[in-house]
Amino acid sequence: MKLDTAKRRRVMERSMRLGHCICEPRRPCPCDVFRDQGICPCAGERPDPVDLDQIKLTTLVRNAGCASKIAPGDLEAVLKRLPPVTDPAVISGLAAADDAGIYRLSPDLCLVQTVDVFTPCVDDPGLFGRICAANCLSDIYAMGGDPRTALSILAFPSETMPGELMYRMLAGAMETLGQAGVALIGGHSIKDDEIKLGFAITGIIDPAIAAALDKPCVGDVLVLTKPLGTGVLAFAQQVGRGHPAGLAAAAESMATLNRAAAESMREAGASGCTDITGFGLFGHLVRMARQNRFTARVFAGALPAFDGVLEAIRDDVIPGALERNREFVGADLEVVSGVDRAQVHLGFDAQTSGGLLIAIAPGRLEALQAALGVRGVRGHLIGRITGESDGRILVTADAQGVAPLHASPKADAVPETVDRANPVAESHAPGCCSDVFGGGNVASSAAETQRAFGALMRSVQAAGALDAKTKELVLFGLVLQSRCEPCFEAHYARARELGMTAAELDEVAWCAVSMGGAPVKVFYQECLRQFGPGETA
Repeated sequence: MKLDTAKRRRVMERSMRLGHCICEPRRPCPCDVFRDQGICPCAGERPDPVDLDQIKLTTLVRNAGCASKIAPGDLEAVLKRLPPVTDPAVISGLAAADDAGIYRLSPDLCLVQTVDVFTPCVDDPGLFGRICAANCLSDIYAMGGDPRTALSILAFPSETMPGELMYRMLAGAMETLGQAGVALIGGHSIKDDEIKLGFAITGIIDPAIAAALDKPCVGDVLVLTKPLGTGVLAFAQQVGRGHPAGLAAAAESMATLNRAAAESMREAGASGCTDITGFGLFGHLVRMARQNRFTARVFAGALPAFDGVLEAIRDDVIPGALERNREFVGADLEVVSGVDRAQVHLGFDAQTSGGLLIAIAPGRLEALQAALGVRGVRGHLIGRITGESDGRILVTADAQGVAPLHASPKADAVPETVDRANPVAESHAPGCCSDVFGGGNVASSAAETQRAFGALMRSVQAAGALDAKTKELVLFGLVLQSRCEPCFEAHYARARELGMTAAELDEVAWCAVSMGGAPVKVFYQECLRQFGPGETA
């Protein structure tokens, strides 16, 4: 660019007399930009044009994507000190711990609003814009709403980076907003050392739909609509350990709208939903569990991951955001023995533009599968809501019968022998109680007998003169007497989901030992070694 030396001299002399840069008082004059690049931003000088393909956005930020967000524990500590919002028109807001808020305009119409801002998670500016828009729209889709307008929020080092990057980011975002039928109607920009982009989205929602998606309950299964690992892959790229194929697949996924998945869950009649972003799968799930007071059982082996993610984790390529999410979940997550530690780390990984986590009644699962298939969305059955609590997650290693929902409802369909209501199918003798622990169809040649036995078990477990916890303690003692390992595993997991302590179970075990002697004691000790809780990773 042509230099105005008189202007440069005038500006720099003023800064030097003050002892501070007049554009950024924290810096001296001459500043590091002048020393490194030979330009004075305060005098309006800008860098010469460069090859944009040589600029790697992820190298310009400290944390990539949604990993740049404030740690959930730190944020929650501040938010809970704020005064409550008492406006009766607020249906869902800060108190609900949702990423979007709902405000009633009339008996049959509500606004649904959200805002999200984060740093680049990929190097291509246009792709980053597309991903950013998709991520910001996701909160509206997760609430069951229809987004209509957007306002942009942009932080950019305009004095040291070419404006063409800014253009490409916004152009990419507008492409995705256009696909969603959302109008960009304005925005705000500031100078910053780091690139950040985000959008405030406003949409509309039917209050009946909002209410229907606010009732996840015991027995619901959990379906995740995108693989995990975007945070690990972005971090690996930053530290020179990138996995090109995995990152390319993740980028395509991040740039994909959650609109089709949201339409599918509404059509199928889902009972709850959250999108998976910066707090990771376990962070968002535990927020849902705490708000709705339930325990969720997650099958670690069923968690989908992009190529290269688990291998990177096993090589200790683990971003700091993962640790912050682990601290937020804390003791509300329990991991039983035998779970791959890498899969536990995966559940804490901060996601950018992740999928929807849908809670749906087992009887509606087939309808969800069909609706997703028609729209070309792949879902993964990863767990279920198993009991009431203050908000807990129990992570088990794997479960036979947990199969993904496929893009084609006719291809690779879940076999009819799989219990859709309880995707934990144990491998043992037909007729054992854990075959029908959660009800539904069972795989056996004596189907009628087992269905009757399943009905009996569900009746026995239901609260009556004795509450559900007391009944489970009785059943646990009887399982020890029968010395059936699969039954022990099923009832042990059920007991922990109901919040029973190790001391309570030990006391029941001693009652059983007093009646059955040494064989019961040996059986109990062996089962604890095999199925008892391990490290919380």
